[in-house]
Amino acid sequence: MGQKWDVVIIGGGLAGFVAANYLASYNLSILVLEKNKNVGGRARTDHIRQQYFNLGPHALYKKSKAKAILEELNIQISGKSPKIGGILVKDNYEYIAPFSPLGLLNTKFLSWKERIEWAKVLMNVISIDNEKLVNQTFEQWVQQTTRSANVQSILFLLGRLATYCHSPEKVSAKVMLFHLKASLSGVLYLDKGWQTMIDQLHNNAVTCGVQVQTSKSIKQIFPIEKDHFKLVLTDEEVIFGKNVLSTVGPNELNQMLGEKSPFSQIESFTEIQSVNGATLDIALTQLPNPKKLFAMGIVEPIYFSVHSNYARLSDDAKSIVMHVFKYHKPNENIDRKKVKMELEQFLEKIQPGWKSYVITSRFIPDITVNQRLPQPGDEEMLQCSKNKIPGLYIAGDWTSPNLILSEGAVTSGKQAAEEIIKKEKS
Repeated sequence: MGQKWDVVIIGGGLAGFVAANYLASYNLSILVLEKNKNVGGRARTDHIRQQYFNLGPHALYKKSKAKAILEELNIQISGKSPKIGGILVKDNYEYIAPFSPLGLLNTKFLSWKERIEWAKVLMNVISIDNEKLVNQTFEQWVQQTTRSANVQSILFLLGRLATYCHSPEKVSAKVMLFHLKASLSGVLYLDKGWQTMIDQLHNNAVTCGVQVQTSKSIKQIFPIEKDHFKLVLTDEEVIFGKNVLSTVGPNELNQMLGEKSPFSQIESFTEIQSVNGATLDIALTQLPNPKKLFAMGIVEPIYFSVHSNYARLSDDAKSIVMHVFKYHKPNENIDRKKVKMELEQFLEKIQPGWKSYVITSRFIPDITVNQRLPQPGDEEMLQCSKNKIPGLYIAGDWTSPNLILSEGAVTSGKQAAEEIIKKEKS
């Protein structure tokens, strides 16, 4: 017989550890199972040759639900906000980004008429009621908002920047506008990366009695009686849980539940697409052009940013740590060599001669940024999936109808913990 737990949390990332921290305040036996050797999931930071590399570019919204929840859990967040500005690149021409009043005044990408329209559009973004956009795609909203092709292109670019989603014709306008508003309020780059948050969440949970086991993969979840589950691991170990909180993706959860998974009966659940991209994470001894810290392609879906100017990301605090990122279309076929060349060539435009200063670099051609591409109609689908199996809860970046990324992960982790606590108290 395997050990019995009040709560088994599958996944030691942001959602799992936020939930564990809230549950730890109650007299419950809690087990966190993480399939990888280290905890953190996609919020982990790798320490490579004295450099701190997140898995691609990460930023935490300064004014957000996630940050408020982390602070509620006494997580110390250290880092600074990047300056608003940078350059936009199109057809080998560089334009000042109209993201600040000075940038709007000096940019040559927009005509004077378009600059006035862009200022009005920004005010509209800030004041719009997201609930009125529930059935619209982001592309539909953009086309209704402005007829200017240039202003539209900036909106699409900012949408990619805020959500990593490169499919305006599919993505929910409601979700996109929420994250776009949050990003306009500013973001933080974190000292020593996002692992600092994970480590604090992990340590707080362990101190409160939560047990964490790594290198533990779940093969199957069996509901064995009302509100009880048997979990069979890939090494055939058996664990029993009164409540199970899954923070894995929708496809992985379906596989764990097997052919009789009730989620497989929900057609849109099985058709969930992920948000993906490619990242080139680089550390340099110096920056060839120190004035260029941020750039995005207007047509090319590529992003470049120097994060180390605002966060300590090396042991000596002297190295330049940057990210070059390409936003993939859903289900895009990835040519590894071609994508790497695109990222390196874009970087060469912005920082010519960068290769002479490389300390270390890492290229990941296809990384999952979010487990669900948010689309109109997702609210109904996610509501249908809720409480399909009593005692089984889901959390993660894909489980909130209105939020994605860390916002979705952190808020859903707290919500799942509250639901379990409510059930256990009743």
